[in-house]
Amino acid sequence: MIFLDASVLLAAEDSDDAHHSAAVALLTVGALATLDLAVYETTNVATIRCCDPAAAERLLERIWAIAEFGALVRVDQALSQRTAEFAAAHTLSAYDAAYVAAAERLGAQLASCDERDLISKGLAHPPAALMQA
Repeated sequence: MIFLDASVLLAAEDSDDAHHSAAVALLTVGALATLDLAVYETTNVATIRCCDPAAAERLLERIWAIAEFGALVRVDQALSQRTAEFAAAHTLSAYDAAYVAAAERLGAQLASCDERDLISKGLAHPPAALMQA
């Protein structure tokens, strides 16, 4: 199973993103999962930063398809505690740490386009790397 953070979902929507092709390809591989937080993160970026309500709708459809055919991890007490542990141990935002904790819970590889905070720390893989695996 591959666990997607919001950056991968957004890259698949943005043809100008350096990770676009690999992110689109990743969406077609077997079992996928994401975090309920992705609903809010992608909607925020699409509607506020990009001013594209149609993109927000496509992203929501994609997330709900992942929920239906893969897994959508929802926050609970244990996940929030593990998130806090990852945030402290790796100097991450709670948002990034939540994706790491959720992927860990499922035993999944985390896909992200976040080089600075996740990939460089060995906590996630760029979409292209997971397509080659």
